[in-house]
Amino acid sequence: MSTLIQLKDISRTYGSGEQARTVLKNINLNIQAGEMVAIIGASGSGKSTLMNIMGCLDIANRGEYYIDARNTAHLSADELAALRREHIGFIFQRYHLMPDITALANVEIPAIYAGQQRQQRRQRAHMLLERLGLAGLIYHKPGELSGGQQQRVSIARALMNGGKIILADEPTGALDSESGQEVLQILTELNQCGHTVVIVTHDMTVARHAYRIVKLQDGEIFFNNKNNPAEFAHPIPKIIPTDNVNKQEIFSCKQHAWKNLSDRLSESLQMALNSMNAHRLRTTLTMVGIIFGIASVVTVAGLGEGARQRTLESIKTLGSNVISIYPGKDFFDASAASIRTLIPADVTALAQQPFIHSASPVSNISASIRFRDKSATAIIVGIGRDYFRINGIRLLEGRLFSNDNRAIQEAIINDNTRKALFKSHDVQPIGQTVFLGTVPVRIIGITENYNDQSPNRMIVWLPYTTVLHRMLGQQHLDSISLRLHDHTSNDAASVAIVKLLTGRHGIKDFMLFNRDKLRKSIERTSMALSMLILLVASISLTIGSLGVMNIMLVSVSERTHEIGIRMAVGARRSDIMQQFMIEAVIVCLAGGALGIVFSFALGALSNILIGHIFMVVYSWQTALVAFFSSTLIGIIFGYLPARKAARMNPVLSLTNE
Repeated sequence: MSTLIQLKDISRTYGSGEQARTVLKNINLNIQAGEMVAIIGASGSGKSTLMNIMGCLDIANRGEYYIDARNTAHLSADELAALRREHIGFIFQRYHLMPDITALANVEIPAIYAGQQRQQRRQRAHMLLERLGLAGLIYHKPGELSGGQQQRVSIARALMNGGKIILADEPTGALDSESGQEVLQILTELNQCGHTVVIVTHDMTVARHAYRIVKLQDGEIFFNNKNNPAEFAHPIPKIIPTDNVNKQEIFSCKQHAWKNLSDRLSESLQMALNSMNAHRLRTTLTMVGIIFGIASVVTVAGLGEGARQRTLESIKTLGSNVISIYPGKDFFDASAASIRTLIPADVTALAQQPFIHSASPVSNISASIRFRDKSATAIIVGIGRDYFRINGIRLLEGRLFSNDNRAIQEAIINDNTRKALFKSHDVQPIGQTVFLGTVPVRIIGITENYNDQSPNRMIVWLPYTTVLHRMLGQQHLDSISLRLHDHTSNDAASVAIVKLLTGRHGIKDFMLFNRDKLRKSIERTSMALSMLILLVASISLTIGSLGVMNIMLVSVSERTHEIGIRMAVGARRSDIMQQFMIEAVIVCLAGGALGIVFSFALGALSNILIGHIFMVVYSWQTALVAFFSSTLIGIIFGYLPARKAARMNPVLSLTNE
């Protein structure tokens, strides 16, 4: 027989300095393939530590350990996991079964990590459980099985991937004598089928069933001698056929890498869902932080978009491509009132420019307006007929001026003026004559209230010639209003206007007010406020994210034993990380989806109740970004707990119950 297990000068020390404790001292031991060896010793003799090193769960401080002539000291964590997965089967005193899944699922776990096909691994798990007398219990969970039945499930799991080496740690310690005898019979038959069986026990009665006994005392081999194994009083037929240890047959049914990954993901997803279901309150509280964080961000984004659209609508009515020209070098020019160079001829010259859609002179005066027994103070504005088109003022009734070049005494009033003068009179304003100071004018039209004026302002529009000649007695204008053609650059148009008027006046004695700059300024301010509010809302999302990380760290601590079991049956570090990353992502995805739904519902209710004050406008892009953010949160804040889980010590994890 060839040497399967070889230990050379193995020593294991825990702690350091004065706290250092040497458990194993210069252990030299060879175990041949097909042997059945019992390692015995009193508590604290180091036998369990030796088994953990032999099972690649622990690493020696000094010495060399070979399996099939492979030096385990030169293997990475995942390569050691592969050894446990494909060559070593563990049978523990406390069974170490997953409590939330069935016996069949427990047995399947090593094969899932080994990448075996679903159908083949399920058939093999069925077969093993049936041969071990558990045919009617394969869908029972460990808590529904007796101790002996749980140990049989543990044996089936050890054999799932072939189990060339069977390491049994006190396999009968938690069983009654009858169940213990059955387990020993099974181990003997496994050895007869070709498995190398190593039993760690303190019971000499159990050890006598092995063909060789190795006794440890104070961390050293006290004796290593062959043994005549005891015969069973009532031998039973072999329950494990020899063809079941044919590893080539077992691993020939490995599936494609993508299918293997899919199965591992599916199993991890199921375990994550089971864990979340088992801790529903904790999961719900974790989700609440994400729900409110995502809902806050989405709602604030919707509020910002609603405010932006409202602002743009208001500016649109003012005309974002409108430019106004005033006398004075700038808005702080004290001599502006004495400058009288803006004249109607400037309007005519500007209107002829190809980039200008329409132009209107403007002259203002404040005067009393009287109709019968009603009188009030109104703003009298002399304009050209294109003024209403330039400023987007809608005519409600009547008509516009027929000719603005003649000083005709016709007027157009806004709705505020109509309400002030004609509300108590049972007459139609159109066609009525009112007095502006001492000048009588006939009303020919009524407009909506101009958005950029105060709510109660009364405005009367006259032809600019009427205001200049009949009321002011002057030739110069107070301002000029221009509307540019669509898609015309405001900045380029402003440069051309300045050049034209400077050439006409010989000096720049005027200033331009560009509403597009006002629009951009308002948009920038609105965006800055939205970003500020969004930043505040993001704080709640960050707090929720930290909650996810904290809860996942707690989950890792609570499930340390589960992690140890998975490592013992061959889980890679990536498998452990995947398990916890999936759980974190599920929590965040579910929380993100619920947060988006909650935000949309809150926005719809808000639009119904107070939509006249502000609107919440959502977009699928915002929802998509929020959903992506929740996924990213799960990945980022789940990484640290998952990494901690993946780097746990298998031995310490198994002992943490």
